[in-house]
Amino acid sequence: MLEKTTRMNYLFDFYQSLLTPKQRSYMSFYYLDDFSLGEIAEEFEVSRQAVFDNIKRTENMLEEYEEKLLLFQKFKERTKILNALRDNLGTDELSMKILPFIDALEKLD
Repeated sequence: MLEKTTRMNYLFDFYQSLLTPKQRSYMSFYYLDDFSLGEIAEEFEVSRQAVFDNIKRTENMLEEYEEKLLLFQKFKERTKILNALRDNLGTDELSMKILPFIDALEKLD
């Protein structure tokens, strides 16, 4: 469950601008603020089932966006490569010159 929550948080972070305001609100309350379906339903004066359906549809949309755009997959690959570069740097002068560039690349994400 934690893995799914983490994945949804990343997908939401990458693709939230493609969602409607209502979808963003429901996902934010559910995944970021840890509200229950009942709490969200009460906040928006809708049924718990309506919130559940909206969140499930939005999760599916986020997965479809990821299938097409691969932003999260590429982020994970970049992170892995940057970590490998950092781990394999020595203490020599050339390594110290490269380190700021690795730091700059990490900040871009």
